[in-house]
Amino acid sequence: MTPRALFRSVAIAEAGTWILLLVGMYLKYVTETTEVLVSIAGPIHGFVFLTYLVSTSFVWVNQRWSAGTGLLGLLAGVVPLATVPFDWWLERKRKLDGGWRLAPGKDRPTGAVENLQAWVLRNPLTAALVAIVGVSVVFAALLIIGPPVRVS
Repeated sequence: MTPRALFRSVAIAEAGTWILLLVGMYLKYVTETTEVLVSIAGPIHGFVFLTYLVSTSFVWVNQRWSAGTGLLGLLAGVVPLATVPFDWWLERKRKLDGGWRLAPGKDRPTGAVENLQAWVLRNPLTAALVAIVGVSVVFAALLIIGPPVRVS
């Protein structure tokens, strides 16, 4: 999977779960017909959102984006449906071109972050398991903390 394919698939998934959550919130708060979709879409969106943040950070390092581009990418996950236009912008600017530059036999990593990325690229299954567990732990902690308090 290329950086482009990784980023695009997670960006689309993040936007799709936003749509489900927004529909659920409409049904819950506007029509007051059901809360079921929020209880289903909310946790799914939360998990995909965390996955988007991790994936965006990973691609940011690989593509050597500026701090502004990387932070804009992270912010796009917070704004409903903004990950797709951000992906289109990256494509137009050719900021998703190429493969994994720190893959075995390619560039030598410099610094702790690049060393971590090089390890992930050498050990993709172990890294995927660690990432899934890590995102799950953060997700579980957020579920324990509970939803944001609604001010009336």
